[in-house]
Amino acid sequence: MSAVLFGSISSVADTSELQRDAFNRAFAAHGLGWRWDRDQYRDMLDTSGGRNRIAEHARSLGQVVDAQAVHDTKSTLFQQSLSTARLSPRPGVVDTIKAARAKGWKVGLVTSTSHANVVALLDSLAPAVQADDFDVVVDADSVARPKPEPDAYIFAVGSLSQQPGECVAVEDNLGGVHAARSADVPCVAFPNENTAGHDFGGTRVVERLDFEDLTSASGQ
Repeated sequence: MSAVLFGSISSVADTSELQRDAFNRAFAAHGLGWRWDRDQYRDMLDTSGGRNRIAEHARSLGQVVDAQAVHDTKSTLFQQSLSTARLSPRPGVVDTIKAARAKGWKVGLVTSTSHANVVALLDSLAPAVQADDFDVVVDADSVARPKPEPDAYIFAVGSLSQQPGECVAVEDNLGGVHAARSADVPCVAFPNENTAGHDFGGTRVVERLDFEDLTSASGQ
């Protein structure tokens, strides 16, 4: 193993509740009268893509909405929240990045979120975790097909001049796990507070990252 790939911004810092709050405030801003509670939102996290969740929810209610416009508002509100939130890296993240660097591993951030969201997150976490910690950052602009398609991982692995089996992905949601495994990248599930009850289908689940533990992930 020679590379660790953090698979979403919530694999680095748990932003799940900030995101749910941003969705609900965006709904209010667009006069939709929707509110996603935690149980409802947890169920929605079985699939990837915030815009798609908005569109599907509208269809389930027989409503027509501009899902992209609502999602754009949500993203703006989420970025504003990141600028004021007192976020901390998730347990073991900083130590894992440091240990990987010390061993000569490559480190990547492989997301399907926007570049602006990535920048806002890393600005919020600096200096504990910052852009210079990553040899590659993949975001929504990097590939044509988002997760759960494997494109983001294929792009990251190629950019690092690695083979898929030489990497290990750290994912917090089912769509991300599927994307990693579809790209033949070994994966460890590191659920956030809203995906902790999900069934990751045999993928090893950890509550805290440990670099030495990740080195055995290729044996899954």
